[in-house]
Amino acid sequence: MAEVLFYERPVPLNRTEHKDLRIKPIPNLKFASAVHSVPLTGVEFPAAARDLPILFGGLTVESAGPLALLGLRENENLFIDAEGRWVANTYIPAFVRRYPFVLAEKPAGAEGDDFTVFLDEAYEGFDRTEGEALFKDDGSETEVLSNAVRFLGEYQQHVARTQWFMEQLRKHNLLEPRNIRLEKDGKSINLNGLFVVNEEKLRQLDEKTTHEFLREGVLGWIYAHLLSLSNIDRVSQRLSEREQVEEAATALKN
Repeated sequence: MAEVLFYERPVPLNRTEHKDLRIKPIPNLKFASAVHSVPLTGVEFPAAARDLPILFGGLTVESAGPLALLGLRENENLFIDAEGRWVANTYIPAFVRRYPFVLAEKPAGAEGDDFTVFLDEAYEGFDRTEGEALFKDDGSETEVLSNAVRFLGEYQQHVARTQWFMEQLRKHNLLEPRNIRLEKDGKSINLNGLFVVNEEKLRQLDEKTTHEFLREGVLGWIYAHLLSLSNIDRVSQRLSEREQVEEAATALKN
């Protein structure tokens, strides 16, 4: 099963085993507090670019995919506070919003659809007595579950479209490595394994390719990515503010 970050105990959704399972809203996103980046689909770029840096992460250009940078230190999401609340009026990636459900590819040769729905049994919002039921008495899906599954299906379509988008960036050699280095109070933070679109190569694209990119929405996604890079400074500012809180808490203890 592909890496699913904050899913602790993902298991296939089963109409028999989970027939009595209910889900209730949890007023926090603590499950995502220890991730400093999450995957992003291209359709999210315009909305995410207002608040989050959008980069392409991977060991190589061939493996790189778009991500939203949420923090500058390992295991830290600077957009979630100590109570698990996401910063007000900032974009929450769909990768986070689909939790506690996820679509996973079935093993090769397995019967049925290519994907199956998984849920995280560790999610604190699941209960056997309180909340909205996932299944009706006849075993059919309730509206709550149907909406969740529909969202997963739409998300997977966006993932496929994003994969095509990445193929175009690689085909035209538009990605270049970008090492992010920040100096803070005499200490340096280095983020490696990141790529950005090379604007000079983008301007050199032939007319046919440019028109195709414009028609398919690729140019819009690219410019949203480029505009979002200024948000790296805003993430750095969030880190400074958190460090000040940490220093104040340490001072009080001493």
